[in-house]
Amino acid sequence: MESEVIFRPKWHSAFRLFIFMMFCSFRVAKAEITCRSCQPGNKWRSQELLLKFDTSEYPTGLKREVYGDGAVRSAAAGAESRRLRCAAGSAECAPDIRVESAEQKLQRSAEKQDAGGSGGGGGESKFAKTKVSNVQTSGEQKTRAGTTRCRRSSDEDHDDVQSREPGEDARPAGGRRRVTRSDSRWRGAGPRQEEQKLNSSTFALTGDSSHNQAMVHWSGHNSSVILMLTKLFDFNLNSVTESSLWRSTDYGATYQKLNDKVGSKTILSYLYVSPNNKRKIMLLTDPEVESSLLISSDEGATYQKYRLSFYILSLLFHPEQEDWILAYSHDQKLYSSVEFGRRWQVVHERVAPNRFYWSKMGLDKEPGLIHLEASVSEGQALYVTCKLQNCTDANKGKPFPGYIDPNSLVVQDEYVFVQVSTAGRPIYYVSAKRDVFTPMKLPKYTLPKDLHVISTDENRVVAAVQEWNQNETYNLYVSDTSGVYYTLALENVVSSMGHEGNVMVDLYEVAGIKGMFLANKKTDNQVKTHITYNRGRDWSLLQAPSKDLKGNSIHCVLPYCSLHLHLHVSANPYTSGNIASRDTAPGIIVASGSIGSELTSSNVSVFVASDAGNTWRQIFNEEYALLYLDQGGALVAIRHTPLPIRHLWLSFDEGRQWNKYSFTNTPLFVDGVLGEPGEETLIMTIFGHVSHRSEWQLVKIDFRSIFNRRCTEADYQTWHLHNQGEPCLMGVKRIYRKLKPTSRCVMGKTYSVSMTSGPCDCTEADFECDYGYERRTNGKCTPAFWFHPSTMSRSCTTGMTFLNSTGYRKVVSNNCTAGVSVQYKAKREQCPIQAPKGLHLVTKEGTLTATLGTNITFLVFLEEGDGARTSITLDFGDGHALTYSNVSSIEDGIKHIYKAVGIYRVTATGENSLGSESATLYLHVTCQLEYIHLSAPFVAVRNKEVNLTAVLWPSQVGTVTYIWWIGNSTEQPVITLEGSVACTFPREGVSTVTVQVSAGNTILQDRKHIAVHEYFRSHLLAFSSNLDDHNPDVAEWRLDVSRVIKNALIQATGVGEDQLLVTLLPGLPTAAEFFLLPDKLLTEGKAEKSSARLDQLSEVLLSALNQNLVQFTLRPGVQVTVYAAHLSAAPLVDTSENHSGSAMLMLLSVAVVGLAVFVIYKFKRKIPGLNVYAQMQNEKEQEMMSPADPTEGTASSQRELVHSLEDLDSELNSRPREMKGSGHVVNDN
Repeated sequence: MESEVIFRPKWHSAFRLFIFMMFCSFRVAKAEITCRSCQPGNKWRSQELLLKFDTSEYPTGLKREVYGDGAVRSAAAGAESRRLRCAAGSAECAPDIRVESAEQKLQRSAEKQDAGGSGGGGGESKFAKTKVSNVQTSGEQKTRAGTTRCRRSSDEDHDDVQSREPGEDARPAGGRRRVTRSDSRWRGAGPRQEEQKLNSSTFALTGDSSHNQAMVHWSGHNSSVILMLTKLFDFNLNSVTESSLWRSTDYGATYQKLNDKVGSKTILSYLYVSPNNKRKIMLLTDPEVESSLLISSDEGATYQKYRLSFYILSLLFHPEQEDWILAYSHDQKLYSSVEFGRRWQVVHERVAPNRFYWSKMGLDKEPGLIHLEASVSEGQALYVTCKLQNCTDANKGKPFPGYIDPNSLVVQDEYVFVQVSTAGRPIYYVSAKRDVFTPMKLPKYTLPKDLHVISTDENRVVAAVQEWNQNETYNLYVSDTSGVYYTLALENVVSSMGHEGNVMVDLYEVAGIKGMFLANKKTDNQVKTHITYNRGRDWSLLQAPSKDLKGNSIHCVLPYCSLHLHLHVSANPYTSGNIASRDTAPGIIVASGSIGSELTSSNVSVFVASDAGNTWRQIFNEEYALLYLDQGGALVAIRHTPLPIRHLWLSFDEGRQWNKYSFTNTPLFVDGVLGEPGEETLIMTIFGHVSHRSEWQLVKIDFRSIFNRRCTEADYQTWHLHNQGEPCLMGVKRIYRKLKPTSRCVMGKTYSVSMTSGPCDCTEADFECDYGYERRTNGKCTPAFWFHPSTMSRSCTTGMTFLNSTGYRKVVSNNCTAGVSVQYKAKREQCPIQAPKGLHLVTKEGTLTATLGTNITFLVFLEEGDGARTSITLDFGDGHALTYSNVSSIEDGIKHIYKAVGIYRVTATGENSLGSESATLYLHVTCQLEYIHLSAPFVAVRNKEVNLTAVLWPSQVGTVTYIWWIGNSTEQPVITLEGSVACTFPREGVSTVTVQVSAGNTILQDRKHIAVHEYFRSHLLAFSSNLDDHNPDVAEWRLDVSRVIKNALIQATGVGEDQLLVTLLPGLPTAAEFFLLPDKLLTEGKAEKSSARLDQLSEVLLSALNQNLVQFTLRPGVQVTVYAAHLSAAPLVDTSENHSGSAMLMLLSVAVVGLAVFVIYKFKRKIPGLNVYAQMQNEKEQEMMSPADPTEGTASSQRELVHSLEDLDSELNSRPREMKGSGHVVNDN
């Protein structure tokens, strides 16, 4: 239910800063679509107060900024000042719909003496400053900030401050001064008059003096029930530690504490109310203690408790079904209930916050449909629709084909918006009336870096766009009814960054007057306020008042001097904004601002207009908070001051004269004002305290006593809406019925705004420029340099007709008739016959890559030509092609599956009888790279060239880049497109080679260690066949068996551990190779001695192998014999314990292989490309990683290298070799 709320911002400028700082910052760095009502101001919640006791610190970290909608709306909401609405039932929209688990709070005014703050002209929290960015809930935090405790003045001082006539300036040039008794008297009043008193009563919430937050729900609409939840929020613990629930049944005169009814130990955190049935109340407990709901169906008299298995962050009530609720949890799950929270079920997981919406009747097929954005991965999301009670994969719909950008889904009225970024640039799509999605057409070189949907009412879209050359301002664009084609409405509208990271645009839609807006535009570094009466078609400056408060003339001549208004609104339901208007009081606008060449923040005064902004009057020359009373029949003003007060001011003639009334005998530090919900608004409650640590003081004021009668027809007069004398606005003449300024009566609940209208003849002013056209200095609309008018007929079919634009289109909702309508409206013409032109071929995802074996969808667009008679042929580049008879037959795209990796030239050709047009794209078809293996020799000769090869699996994955780090240097890596490189190692020792393979978004790496020596000997090894039966062919197994073989060779021959390296090769049959390295201590500088020593050791090893002396036990009962693999092969008899019939065949196979190796070796110098070293080093598990310097920490000893030999080249055959320098000597054994 609506409630009017005002707050005294000047008392609390520091508090307002504190309130805003508590909201979680939310990035706007990337361009994203956000509806104007995507703000928490449109989320339903109960209103909440905040008291702050600790004057050393400000609590911060409120979960989100909130406009005063919810169980009770602010005065502005009550006034229904034309907010830029979205669809009822959307998660982004509509007051009284969404509840976020964070509230606005008021802070005790006694703590703030220095109160700057924005001026308080309006007593209504309206959307003067349009918030256009998404906000996300977050935890509460606190931050340091200084505070100033105000000095308590005597009651006499307080009266002196309030006794001054309204509007009399009490501010000296140097700052604040004390007002003396002589200053405070009414001018010309003679003896002091007896003050007028309002009918009021005061109730203290005893026992809650420590509570620093409160939420209030006033049912209204003939209900006298008020609920108030007070809490003690501990900002150190970031949780609620105490709470009290109060209930009044007499409009707030008295309250009853209900803690026993909800549980004396139950700590309550939030109060929610059904927007469709105000008798249904929902209380949420603090999840730090327990997660439960308390539900009441009798306006909070009794409650039932239900346990929750999740923590609610926000609620979204159905716009029509009072028991249907969506709940968003802390773990990104969306829950639904059709029993007002008594039972819940999961709808969907990984849902984006604030990106879920109820269906809209008349547009969606069923009322239980939910629109939501589901997160898929980093940077990717899906637009999904599903049924309330049956959201299974089979029942999910995907209205937008493909992925969308995160946090970009907006469902608002009949429009749906999404954003898709391609090559770093966003593309915005719109769907009207749930039709197919179409890219939004902004002027060609707009190049937006940020776009926000402001409004979608009246069947058109208003968007704020920050273009490539703008930083602090936005341009306003308006669309046609399809939401596709946009034209410029106003440039350089002022914007600012909200305290939570939101973009705030200075645009205000005046309530009660269709098509009337106010905006602050920046021109030559000066901010000026402009007004429009025809939805942005024409803008003009505001005429300043002719006289000031003292009756002196104001010399202010347009365009050099004008009136400028602050269009900020309060985010707090208890904070008055800078501007206010109301549907029930058309034409009355109250705002704070300044007079001069530009808008300033100093010398702010309050102004009122009674004729929809044509003329303005100054009513205060300092800041006051104003509240509409009796549907605009009276105005209430409360002065902004950090001091306690007991007076307020009333005007019954639209602010021309003001009367002072006392509302309490004891001066009160006022924290906020809550107006009665509904249209009558004759009862309000002032929240405050009499001292710094006193209990809440709730003062109920009943204004009905100051009105002595009901209004009659004689109390009303007619008022003609006009724009500086022009009566035809939006194509009609409008005549309103409004209360006479001299009538002092109650309009009451039966009053309704009465308006009569008559049509006007159309003039040029009723038309705006169509898409692609720009208004010149002479007022004419002509094509922009980039626009070709013929392109608008591209969907035409020969023999049909189309509407050919004249460069103009009628302003949306303009109701003019006849006149120049025929001259300006689009002409129906025959579709031209022309050859296809402007053929475009893209993939549905907007990428140039596709995954092997998956469907890739191609989209073909034709800018000009007869699409119905233009055939389209699509050649996929892999030997397949398809031909379609016309463009319309491929609107959903053409699907194709590629069966091989590669780069394909895809060509689309459009052809008709008059010509043809082609478009081409090159598509990279890839598959996932799963594994790489670096093939390199385990031992290399110094200064001898070796080959390094990266082996991929699968072998064909598409375009691949290889990055090599060779040796132990820290130089830049070598980057190749080939999988092999040749290199030499100039120094002996252990060198490290690392290769990274980049394929698509995947980067895999492998690393090998190579031992570099002047001389070495090597020999292949074979094994008894029983080893093959236990070989799993994995790297770890080969490492372990290599170590065992080395130990067996050392044990059998006594060769030094540092001179022997052994590696087991991959594959079957199992094979291995050993390497003999020189002993540097014994053969230092003696090549001949080194070579001879290696020959001796080789003979010893081969002798032991040929005598079957080298054996090892693999497992109990499995004894493996190691042989030297050469032409004589191993013994034909298996000497192990396990003899088998296959042993002979295995040994013969080894002999054949040895013979083949020998023949190849003899002729290898005559076979090109055969001089390649095979793999000799350890295998490692592949690892995913980003490119970095991989050479650090890779050195290992030769002993470690022994266990990591792999894949020796066949050139390193079964005979020992002596290698030195560039040549080598083969010693046959």
